[in-house]
Amino acid sequence: MKKRNIAILGATGSIGTQALDVVRTFPELLEVSVLTAASNAELLIKQALEFKPRAVVILQDEGYPKVKDALEGSGILVLSGGTALEEVVQYEEIDVVLNAIVGSAGLRPTVKAIQSGKDIALANKETLVVAGQLIMDLVQQHQVAMLPVDSEHSAIFQCLAGEGENPIEKIYLTASGGPFRGKDRAFLTHVTKQQALKHPNWVMGAKITIDSASLMNKGLEVIEAKWLFGLEPDQIDVIVHPQSIVHSMVQFKDGSMKAQMGLPDMKLPIQHALTYPCRQENSFERFNFLNYPSLTFEPADTHTFRNLDLAYRALNDGGDRPCVLNAANEIAVSAFLEEKISFLAMSELIEATMCQLKLVETPTLDDLLAIDQESRIVARDLMNKM
Repeated sequence: MKKRNIAILGATGSIGTQALDVVRTFPELLEVSVLTAASNAELLIKQALEFKPRAVVILQDEGYPKVKDALEGSGILVLSGGTALEEVVQYEEIDVVLNAIVGSAGLRPTVKAIQSGKDIALANKETLVVAGQLIMDLVQQHQVAMLPVDSEHSAIFQCLAGEGENPIEKIYLTASGGPFRGKDRAFLTHVTKQQALKHPNWVMGAKITIDSASLMNKGLEVIEAKWLFGLEPDQIDVIVHPQSIVHSMVQFKDGSMKAQMGLPDMKLPIQHALTYPCRQENSFERFNFLNYPSLTFEPADTHTFRNLDLAYRALNDGGDRPCVLNAANEIAVSAFLEEKISFLAMSELIEATMCQLKLVETPTLDDLLAIDQESRIVARDLMNKM
């Protein structure tokens, strides 16, 4: 495998830090050209001094002086702001852009990276939720690879290897069920953010952990899967698998099924995306069937966890609905983490926002960026009235 230069967007988050663990494992194969962070200046400085990238970007301007001073004389270019983020992904030497930014902020740099001919290792599912058709059209136009990093989509991607044009009948995205699996709406009325942040299997950032607890994360993954694999909504099913060993499955037209399995460790799908198509030997912990004598599956409860149903509704409505859903969800999750609304109120806020805005059937990229902002304004206004 030829050595690859990578840009890691969101380097200080959960995916970004684990990606750097993968780089440490394969220094002869992977080299960091760009690191970016939203606001964690201290960790970005530490990472920059270790990996010596060409450039770092801190999105929040107030962190720029601290990073600039700390890296003075290092030869590392220090930039700030969203425009800089879009610029650095276009560096000629970059082979792969790992987008681990949280939320729709990851959309613009993904577009710029694709237009510059960079392969994308995608952990920012919101890119495809907000603008799936436009992004996949760009991927086709510029002949770049879209390599999924989410464990579920990586699993589907791996199951499809070698299948050529064999038609898919259905895919099954597995969900752990989060910390509230089996609970009813009466229980969820009083849950706290501390309870919601305690995921039973995965270590993730706060936003995605709350999305997992509400099953919105699975809803966003359904929308992402539609675009990644060219499927219809009724070809995508969600099943709850508490052990998180089977990461997802593909059922083909002949009825046969493939499943990708392993321990719940995000370093594995990250490594697969960064070193694809090669499988490199590593020292990560191995799965042992004897430690998991029983693997169980159950249907997702869309009555209790309405966010999953809302995501399917948005996908079936099409147009700008997934964009509105995503924007409203980001406002809802932020409000819940700030203890301004309850756990169940997140679904109410998202649904109300979707109902208030008129459907735009064929939005352009500029339309979607405007709709994203309008949806946030509407969601905040509705939240203040709740």
